[in-house]
Amino acid sequence: MTVEIFKTNVNTRKYADRLVERIHKTFSMYNANFDLEDCDKILRVQCNSGSIRSHALIMFLKDFGCQAEVLSD
Repeated sequence: MTVEIFKTNVNTRKYADRLVERIHKTFSMYNANFDLEDCDKILRVQCNSGSIRSHALIMFLKDFGCQAEVLSD
């Protein structure tokens, strides 16, 4: 299992839910969720088989007006 954490600019639950739905449709092997309570508006993505294509996901989110970057440890 692979997990990647992203810092985002998402600030509403409605926007977050819409993005999660689109992520699941496009990247069917990913399980994604937002933690909007965190100061970094965290997007957590889990993949049970294979790796997470961080750059592709960041570009995908950018198309929907979302800024995201991998949060380093």
